Amino acid sequence: MAERAQYEELARQLSAFGAVKRELGRVMPAECPGGSAAVLTLLGRHGDMRMSRLAELLAVDMSVTSRHVAHVVDRGWIERCPDPADKRSRILRLTPAGHAQLTELSRRTTEVLAERLGDWADEDLGRLTHLMARLRESFDRRPGTRAAPPAVAQTTRTPAST
Repeated sequence: MAERAQYEELARQLSAFGAVKRELGRVMPAECPGGSAAVLTLLGRHGDMRMSRLAELLAVDMSVTSRHVAHVVDRGWIERCPDPADKRSRILRLTPAGHAQLTELSRRTTEVLAERLGDWADEDLGRLTHLMARLRESFDRRPGTRAAPPAVAQTTRTPAST
């Protein structure tokens, strides 16, 4: 078990990580703020879904999700389609313009990461990716439950706001 001082240092590092996220956010197009990028990224990764599922994945309230969705719908990046299983519900789906925007977001994010981390060894990048995925998985499960060993890290490129 790690010492308390290690957790304190980890907390400091996580707090300082905001600077990395802000830097990545600066390269995003002005018309695509972080919430919009997160919506596009999740739809790109998980496919079509209901708004309730998107809110769950974003870990935000439905009203916040609704505002993000309205923004991307207004830009033509996603569409709301009738849910064949429940005509009262809508399914969110990326449009071709949304796929193009997601590709651009990924390109910009990847470019900054390659620029800043270009001198890192491949093994270090792999270890960082693996440990970040493991950290995220630890926060995805309920406190007091044990997780299975983390899966091999996916190499999917996504904007930092996810």
